[in-house]
Amino acid sequence: MNVILNQLKRLNWGLVFPAVVLVIFGLAGIWSASVAKGNFENFEKQIVFFVVGFVIMVAVSFFDYRVLRNNSYLILTLYGICLLLLLGLHIFAPEIRGTRGWYKIGILSLDPIEPTKIILLILLAKYFSTRHVEMYKFRHILYSGLYFLLPILFVFTKPDLGGTTVLVLIWLGVLLVSGIKLKHFIIISLCFLLMAGVAWNFLLKDFQKERVTAFIFPYDYLGASWSQNQTKISIGSGQIWGQGLAKGSQVQYGFLPEPHTDFIFSVIAEEWGMAGVLALFVAYGALVWNVLRIAIQSSSNFSRLFATGFTIILISQFFINIGMNLSMLPVVGLYLPFISYGGSGLIGNFISLGILQSIQIKK
Repeated sequence: MNVILNQLKRLNWGLVFPAVVLVIFGLAGIWSASVAKGNFENFEKQIVFFVVGFVIMVAVSFFDYRVLRNNSYLILTLYGICLLLLLGLHIFAPEIRGTRGWYKIGILSLDPIEPTKIILLILLAKYFSTRHVEMYKFRHILYSGLYFLLPILFVFTKPDLGGTTVLVLIWLGVLLVSGIKLKHFIIISLCFLLMAGVAWNFLLKDFQKERVTAFIFPYDYLGASWSQNQTKISIGSGQIWGQGLAKGSQVQYGFLPEPHTDFIFSVIAEEWGMAGVLALFVAYGALVWNVLRIAIQSSSNFSRLFATGFTIILISQFFINIGMNLSMLPVVGLYLPFISYGGSGLIGNFISLGILQSIQIKK
């Protein structure tokens, strides 16, 4: 018991406290959605996910993160397991609304993209931490891209456009931080634009195209544009102080789709108002700043790249999700970290915090 108490004292509470505040925001939104449905199963499970994630974070902080940095076989083994899990989705996962996104295990679901993000981030940090002086060589960019190629293909064909976007942003973000040449970045960007055109014409599903066209032409109020029109109404009706917990009309009368996952930000904006949204932004800002501070203070390239990569995950998902809610981006099915309902995402993010705690303690 004394060992655990001592470890808790050593934790970087600048990471823990904002994360807990964000989870509380999420629990409030999930509880409100549960009131509307008269079913509190999601709320109760999210509390369990939070407790499990917090315990795992503390447990991971005991381990020396340098094991991940120095053990190539361990990383490649975990990478192979993630690939198998992603591939298995196409065979064993049930199809729900046109996508095979999760394994069903009793009353629980497992989304393998969450551990894949962590493993790819570790793998990328290790690869570039030993080759940072050679980043001007284009072959290292290609080699690192090969590690991402199969996961991106497996996730894209689930189909999961949001998850694919995050994986691409992780790779590009770490490349930029590692110091690639500008002309190499331009070449990569042009290649992605070309692939986006090919994907639009030959690979994207009809419902994915509808989401993009609904974003560009938001006039089908009862069809593809329904979701984003309801989110705008929900956010606007919150005004300064909000309508009150579990009193949001859009949520309680069932107009707002997916209020516990994709559009939970709209729930918070409607019921907590501008004041609640500003508090949410402050909590996210505090979390991102403390992660970045670990990156700045890190004594090794591996820890610096891992912390920077996790910052990229937080910022990209934050802006994409809120952009979806504000109708500034197409709906791509991306959750809000630490807030949206989901055990895989919440526990995965706490595991990343545990690795950062280990970096902070062992530095």
